[in-house]
Amino acid sequence: MYGNQLSGSLPSDLGVGTPSLEEVYLGSNELSGRIAPTISNSSKLTLLDLADNKFTGPIPGSLGSLEFLEVLFLGGNNFINEPSSSELRFVSSLTNCRYLREVVIEDNPLNGFLPSSIGNFSDSFRMFVARRTKLKGTIPEEIGNLSSLGVLALSHNDFTGSIPEKLRSMKNLQEFYLENNSLSGTIPDDICSLRNLGALKLTGNQISGSIPACLGNVSTLRYLHLAFNRLTSTLPETLWSLQDLLELNASANLFSGRIPPEVGNLKAVSLIDLSRNDFSGNIPSTIGGLEKLISLSMAHNKLEGPIPSSFGKMVGLEFLDFSYNNLTSEIPKSLETLSHLNYFNISFNKLRGEIPSSGPFANFTSQSFISNSALCGAPRFNVSPCLIKSTKKSRRHRVLTSLYIILGIGSMILTLVLGYVLLRWQKRRKNSGQTDASLVKRHERISYYELQQATEGFSESNLLGTGSFSMVYKGILKDGNLLAAKVFNVQLEGAFKSFETECEILRNLRHRNLTRVITSCSNPDFKALVLEYIPNGTLDKWLHSHDLFLDMLKRLDIMIDVASALDYLHNGYPTPVVHCDLKPSNVLLDQDMVGHVSDFGISKLLGDGETFVQTRTIATIGYIAPEYGQDGIVSKCCDVYSFGIMMMETFTGMRPCDKMFTGDLSLRCWINDSFPNGVVDGNLLRPEEEHIKEKMQCVLSIMELALSCTLVSPDARVNIEDALSALQKMRHQFVNSCART
Repeated sequence: MYGNQLSGSLPSDLGVGTPSLEEVYLGSNELSGRIAPTISNSSKLTLLDLADNKFTGPIPGSLGSLEFLEVLFLGGNNFINEPSSSELRFVSSLTNCRYLREVVIEDNPLNGFLPSSIGNFSDSFRMFVARRTKLKGTIPEEIGNLSSLGVLALSHNDFTGSIPEKLRSMKNLQEFYLENNSLSGTIPDDICSLRNLGALKLTGNQISGSIPACLGNVSTLRYLHLAFNRLTSTLPETLWSLQDLLELNASANLFSGRIPPEVGNLKAVSLIDLSRNDFSGNIPSTIGGLEKLISLSMAHNKLEGPIPSSFGKMVGLEFLDFSYNNLTSEIPKSLETLSHLNYFNISFNKLRGEIPSSGPFANFTSQSFISNSALCGAPRFNVSPCLIKSTKKSRRHRVLTSLYIILGIGSMILTLVLGYVLLRWQKRRKNSGQTDASLVKRHERISYYELQQATEGFSESNLLGTGSFSMVYKGILKDGNLLAAKVFNVQLEGAFKSFETECEILRNLRHRNLTRVITSCSNPDFKALVLEYIPNGTLDKWLHSHDLFLDMLKRLDIMIDVASALDYLHNGYPTPVVHCDLKPSNVLLDQDMVGHVSDFGISKLLGDGETFVQTRTIATIGYIAPEYGQDGIVSKCCDVYSFGIMMMETFTGMRPCDKMFTGDLSLRCWINDSFPNGVVDGNLLRPEEEHIKEKMQCVLSIMELALSCTLVSPDARVNIEDALSALQKMRHQFVNSCART
C-alpha cells in the first residue's frame, strides 16, 4: 500500500496474529501514531517500510527480535529517541538481526548519540543512512568494524570531534557522506585505503590540514566535495591523476598557489569549483580540453592574466564564474560558440576590450560585467561604446571635422550663457511677486524657532518614530496646521548625506502614494525636513500590534498603494529612483488608510542608461536583495525584492527577522516550502468567517506573486509594473467573487 493517502494509526496489537508476514510496504502515506512493540510477533518479517509518514514516539527496541529482518526504512517521520537514554538504544538492539542489510532512518528528530555497538552489525550490513537526525557527539571509532558497509550517510547532523581513524577495514565502502556537521581535525590517511570509494563528501565542517596526497591513488573516486572547511596548502599533484573524477568541489577553503596545467587530465569531470580560496597565477589553458565540463567556478581568488581562448572548446559548459579576481586582457571571442552557457560572471576584474555580442552573450545582462572599467560594447551592458577606428579619412577631412566640432562647441557655450542670463532674469521677476506653491498655508520658510515651538522643544511626547539618522516629531504650527518634522542627527556620520539625498530626490516627486515634503530647515548645525503629517502611523504598527487590525481587502489596497508609488519611482519619473529601503515601517497610513511610501534617505537616482549603481550603504536586513547585500549592487530589482518580502510579511504576520528564521531558513524559504498549502496570518483567515475560500485563493495568488518578486536572480524577478497590474486584477477578482457569494 505504498504511496497512497492512507491516514490514521497502525493497530495497537500490530504483529499479533500475523506470524507469517514477511514484507510490509506502507511508505509515503499520512500514517501517524506509534509503532507498537508487538510488531516483533511477526517473527518472519524481512522488510519493513514505514518511511515518509508522520509516525512519532521512539523506535521500538523490539525490532531487534526480528531475527530475519533485512531491510528497515523509517526515514521521513517524527521518531524521537527514548527520553531515558542519550544513546539510540534501538541501534544496539538491531545488532541482533544477523541478516540485516539496509537501515534508513534519515529525516527524524532523534536527537541522540550513536552507540559504539554500531560496530557489531552483521557481516551482511550494506547501508546505513541517518541524514538530518540531530545525531550528536563523536562518530564511534567502532564504525570502522563494518567491513561490508557500502553506503554510510551521516550528513546534516551535529557530530563533533574528528573523522574516525579506523577506516582501513571498510574495504567495501563506496559512498561516505559527512557534510554539514561540526567535525574538526584532519582527513585521515586511512581514507586512502578505501579502494572502492566512489563518493567522499565532507562539505560544511571545520576540517583543517591538507588533502592527503594518497587520495589520488583512489582511482574509483567520482565525487570529491570538500567545500566550506579550513583546508590549507595547495591541492596535491596526485589529485589530477583521477581521470574518472566527475565532480571536484574545494571552494571556500584556504588553498593557495597556482592551479597546475595537469587539471586538464580530469577528462571526465563535469563540475570544478575552486572559488573562495587564495589561488593565484594564470588560468591553465588545458582546462579548455575538458569537453564534458558543465560548471566551472574560480571566483573570489587572485587569478591573473587572460581567460584562455581554448575555453571555446568546452561545448557543454553551462556555468562559468571568474568574478572577483585580477584577470586582464580581452574576453575571448571563442566563448560565443558556447551555446549552452546560461550563467556567465566576470565582474570585478580588470578586463578590457569589446564584450562579444553573439551566441550566449545575446542573453547576458550588465550584471555579468560589473566593475571592469576598460570593457566596451552594447549600451545594455552599461559600458562605454567601443571606438571605431578608420584609416581612410584624409588629413583635410580630419581638419574640417575638428573645426566643425570647435565651432559647434563655441556656439553651444554661447547659447547656454545667454539662456542662463535670461532664465535668471525671468526667475528674479517671478520670485518678486509669487510664493512657493508647494509650501503649506503661505509658510514660505519655517525657521528652527518655529519648529522648536511646534514640537514643544522636540519633546519625546511628540516623537512619532526613529530611523538610522533621524527622529520624526509631530508638530502644530501657530495657525493650527499639523506637520511632521524629520530631524537629522548631524553628529552621526552619514546624516548630512541622507539629508541631501532626500532633498534632491523629493523636491520634484509628486504622487498620491508618496509622503509630501513641505519645506526644509537647514543651517550648519541643524538639518530637518518638514513633511505632511500622516495620522495613522506605519504599516508595521498595524501589522504587529495586538489592538490594531487590517482586513484582507485593506491589506491588498495598501500593497496596491505601495506598488503604485514604486511604479511611479521606477517608470513615471524622468530619472528613475530606487528607494533602497522598502519595509512596513517606511509605509505610512493616512486618515483614509491610504499607503504613503516615506524615508528616501538612502535612495539612489539612476542616470541616463544606467540600470544599476553600486553603493556601500546597506539597507535593513531581511528586506535587502541578495545582490545588494553581497555586492552593493542597487537596481529597480532590489525594490521589487523588498516589495515581495513586504507582501509576505503583510499577509503572514511574520517579520523576516523573526527568531524562528535562522540558518538556511528564511521567510521566503518558509513560504516557498509550504506553497501552495499556504501560511497565513491567523487573525486574517478564520474558519468561521464568510468567504474563507475566496480569501484563501487571494492569499495564495499574492504569495505566488511575492515568490516571483523575490527570486535570487534579479533578471528573473517580475517588474513592478506587472506586479501592480497583477495586484489590481486580484483585487477585482476578490471583490467580485465575494459579491457573488
